[in-house]
Amino acid sequence: MTKAGRQRKNFLFSIVLSISAIGLFTVSASAQQQAKVMTYNLLNYDAADTARNVYFRTVMNAARPDILAVQEIIGLNSVNTFRRQVMNAISYNYNSAFFIDGPDTDNALFYDSTKFKFIFNTAFPTAYRNLNEFRMLHKASGDTFRIYACHLKANTGTDNEQIRASQVDSLRERTDLLPSGTSFITCGDFNMYGANEPAYQKLMLVNSSDGHFVDPLSMLGIWNNSTYAPYHTQSTRRRSFGNGATGGLDDRFDIMINSTSVSSSKGRVRYIAGSLNPFGNDGQHYNDSINRIPNNAVTQAIANALHYASDHLPVTSTYLFYPSATTVSITLAVEGFYNINSGNLNIRDTITAYLRSSISPFNKVDSSKAAVDSVSFTGNFVFTNVYTGAYYISLEGRNILETWSRSGGDFIFAGSINSYDFTNSQAKAYGNNLTLKGNKYCIFSGDINNDGIVDAADLAIADNDAFGFVSGYNDSDVNGDLITDASDVQIVDNNAFNIVTSITP
Repeated sequence: MTKAGRQRKNFLFSIVLSISAIGLFTVSASAQQQAKVMTYNLLNYDAADTARNVYFRTVMNAARPDILAVQEIIGLNSVNTFRRQVMNAISYNYNSAFFIDGPDTDNALFYDSTKFKFIFNTAFPTAYRNLNEFRMLHKASGDTFRIYACHLKANTGTDNEQIRASQVDSLRERTDLLPSGTSFITCGDFNMYGANEPAYQKLMLVNSSDGHFVDPLSMLGIWNNSTYAPYHTQSTRRRSFGNGATGGLDDRFDIMINSTSVSSSKGRVRYIAGSLNPFGNDGQHYNDSINRIPNNAVTQAIANALHYASDHLPVTSTYLFYPSATTVSITLAVEGFYNINSGNLNIRDTITAYLRSSISPFNKVDSSKAAVDSVSFTGNFVFTNVYTGAYYISLEGRNILETWSRSGGDFIFAGSINSYDFTNSQAKAYGNNLTLKGNKYCIFSGDINNDGIVDAADLAIADNDAFGFVSGYNDSDVNGDLITDASDVQIVDNNAFNIVTSITP
């Protein structure tokens, strides 16, 4: 080291610096978002008769589903009418999935467009009416969620049971082809009378694929009995009107059951145990109208709405959506490693990237380590705990200055490949905290002890290691040539003289 350099070192040692930082690391494997899914037989809903809309609005306003799968809706005009006059009366965020008109009454799907994105609707014919596969993207997590909306053949008797079983065969032909671990559910009006019915047995049948379903409820035998009163969904009325079924609540026709992945504690989409709920059923209305006073599950106004809207009760379940793996491809150049002559980095080194909340106090949300390629200057950082949103990127390494991305953060899409380049503009770092070397904006080198400032303490480490001819992969090798010598000390010395410090929000 030169005499001037040693004088500068002594000068820096005499400076007293006080640095305080708060960094609460909030990564949690239990991070999740919830969504409520509802299935509802609308009892031959036709846009030509909107008298029941007032009741449907009352029900939807109380339940507030994030996804609503409906049965017995008649044509595209009815789908649009129900969306505009019922769902959009609750929130303009509700949209309807692409509708496919089938040979009988149809299935349709409505969803909160702030939470979900519709991908596609596939209708496949069965022995009686179409079944529909609605594929949805949960925006925040990036998870894909399949909903199979079904309406099986009604009525008792062996022939009708066999038709229902054949319809389930058509469903299983689809789900048995899905990769193991796929997140899917089926819901709708299954018109089944008990656990011994062939259609139900086929739904539960475990085979070599992963296409079977798991029922959240353990209901053996015939379901039409008072023991199962809390889970009955038809009929909401005892007397006959509006072409609906009568007799009061005594059948579990409307169900929502889940794939093994959704039923497990490891899937990206997980059913919340105990959340399945025949909406408005308090278990005290067996063979009775849902609006007989008192109803202990909902208000009397909601009970009346359920009674007059349809002969079926809606069923809801709540699901947790865990983040899908998210890649952020980060391009960066480290000042000491960047070789202007070769145009490459001297070494392929590991960097730790954090995604931080864009809102004060800017807590760490997730972290990832990756090796930054010496030729492409890029590392692919994979995060598993991140929902779609705005984040700061902060970078740390063995001898680099902690550097944050530009003010305000950047939008990261969960489950996708995102990119960020620190090298093409000084403004890409918070506070313009990059140094131009050749044609690349680089992250400052020399913070060997990672305390957020290049100062005399770092210089002492580099100086001592240079004096001892330390070689190999070590923190004081600031230029990446695998030996600590005067060239490393010079980089640290220059940045220490300029009191280069980390700049954060």
